Amino acid sequence: MKSLWKPNEVKKIQADLLALRVYTSQLLGRESDLVLQGGGNTSVKIKMKDDFGDEQDILFVKGSGWDLATIEKPGFAPVKLEALKRMAEFDHLTDRDMVRMQRAAMLNPNAPNPSVEAILHAIIPFRFVDHTHADAVVAVSNTKDGEKRIKEIYGKRVLIVPYVMPGFILAKKIYEMTKSLDWSSIEGIVLLQHGIFTFNDEAKDSYQTMIRLVDQAEKYLKKKGAVFSVPRTVESKIDYKVLAHIRKVVSQAAKASMLAKCECADGRLIFSRRKNLREVAGRGPLTPDHVIRTKRIPVVIKDDPAGDVAKFTREYQKYFKKYARDEKPLDPSPRWAVWPEVGTICFGRTFQEVEIVSDISLHTIRAIESAERLGGWNALSEKDIFEMEYWDLEQAKLKKVGLAPAFLGKIVLVTGAASGIGRACVEIFRSQGAVVSALDLNPSVKTIFADKAILPICCDVTKISDLQKAVELTVSRFGGLDVVVSNAGTFPSSEHIAQMRMETWEKSLTVNLNSHQQLLKETIPYLSLGIDPSVIVVGSKNVPAPGPGASAYSVAKAGLTQLARIAALELAPLGIRVNVVHPNAVFDTGIWTKDVLAKRAKAYGMSVDDYKISNLLKVVISAKDVAELIAVMAGTVFLKTTGAQIPIDGGNDRVI
Repeated sequence: MKSLWKPNEVKKIQADLLALRVYTSQLLGRESDLVLQGGGNTSVKIKMKDDFGDEQDILFVKGSGWDLATIEKPGFAPVKLEALKRMAEFDHLTDRDMVRMQRAAMLNPNAPNPSVEAILHAIIPFRFVDHTHADAVVAVSNTKDGEKRIKEIYGKRVLIVPYVMPGFILAKKIYEMTKSLDWSSIEGIVLLQHGIFTFNDEAKDSYQTMIRLVDQAEKYLKKKGAVFSVPRTVESKIDYKVLAHIRKVVSQAAKASMLAKCECADGRLIFSRRKNLREVAGRGPLTPDHVIRTKRIPVVIKDDPAGDVAKFTREYQKYFKKYARDEKPLDPSPRWAVWPEVGTICFGRTFQEVEIVSDISLHTIRAIESAERLGGWNALSEKDIFEMEYWDLEQAKLKKVGLAPAFLGKIVLVTGAASGIGRACVEIFRSQGAVVSALDLNPSVKTIFADKAILPICCDVTKISDLQKAVELTVSRFGGLDVVVSNAGTFPSSEHIAQMRMETWEKSLTVNLNSHQQLLKETIPYLSLGIDPSVIVVGSKNVPAPGPGASAYSVAKAGLTQLARIAALELAPLGIRVNVVHPNAVFDTGIWTKDVLAKRAKAYGMSVDDYKISNLLKVVISAKDVAELIAVMAGTVFLKTTGAQIPIDGGNDRVI
């Protein structure tokens, strides 16, 4: 562990205590081995005047919901120091009263809720206080002789505190332990199976003490041969259909669509090969703070995913009944899995949730492996973990306001995604909560979307090998497939049958028909394991109302529509809906170049402007209009509809 402090970065802010607090907080947050996914907290005590001009001692402490890696000044809650100190003198204080009193003592009512550790920060008699859940320190303390080993590392230079619940209980415990303590005799506080505090009147010294103490724990692990190293040659093979099946049974257990990300690197495969895997994975999390993200333990998947997940949910329900008083049970589904001989799978309703679980599970695996080499992984008891999992102040972090987006947890694949209807579909589905795999032949698809929940794939849909790879990448990244928007297409130049070039005819059939058949073939096995699976085929007005000079396009689209009708018949027993949308005159798409538009308008004896609104309603149809209809057709409104053909053309007299 190395210090990231840079004197030249501090020169301009060294007189601003809160700016220094932001700076060192971000330094801590950059180190995932110190702070994971919003964990840890920091504070600074500052004398300042209130609205009446009276000088007060104020504790600026990390606010709830802020991440140390990105925190700024507004992320710190200003609380009257004296009020927090007096709260520490209470014999008992409920969580609700603690939150209420902390908010009542804030200078700024619009600031975020103070950290649950605000009282503890207040009673530590130094200006700067840093708290992390350092992997190395927690890994050492999470062994059978954890306290003894912590003493071996630090001697009397740290105060060692047995695990108690965070918040008021922890603050009260340390308040009692330090009444007669000479604070200058210690450099930090180690909370067994929880984390570490450091402190100093100088920001640099508090931060660098944290780095130094954690570095000593890391060196101790190395000296004892307990550092988990990963061979680079280790590989595993994912069975993507089994992964999709696992994702489905977990979604069923959660009664909600879940994403599932399978990972085999960074030691996950090695961990999955442990002979005592079930036993060691079932001992508990790295720190209790992680339980709201990962649940207490992972599920171990073997030959029967449905049976393994069902057993996990039964055991979780028993665990809940054993310790619950008046709490309401959370969903009993797992948040991560160990897949023997493959790696791990992380679950979540959003891609961000999956990434959080992935990060935590990796650090947990590394800590378990280190602790096992140091005498044995020894996590907290079930009861302690339950109290943290169902602690009101922890559950508040997960509560969401309003209805869930329509496609939350759903996985969508869109072809022709770099422009026009395809791009609009990607954006619409993503805005409604889905993760999206965006396929296009144009390499620009790689740079169009910056969202991690959108997987851009440069793909030639006319090549089976490209499609196979794209589908496997999608399933590997997200866990399965629920919606396919079969949209990729080309609009040939206008050629009458008598003058038709064979390459024009064949290219249209290849792109506008054959590629869609290949896409269906590759995605059906995964759609059959999807959640409310649906295929939306983008047809054309030319199917019911073809025009002269467009035989290559019209015939291919007619064949595509017939393919979709047959697919609706064949896939209904699998629960897969197949519907067709027939757009017309959608001019903000890639196939409608200025040249093509001018030629088509001329063929109908119209100006370009008149041609754009040559429908009964005299309206312009945009790619977004079509995408919104496609999203509706893929959703619950069309849950009991298959084989339908829906026009979106402003009304066409020839079709009607």
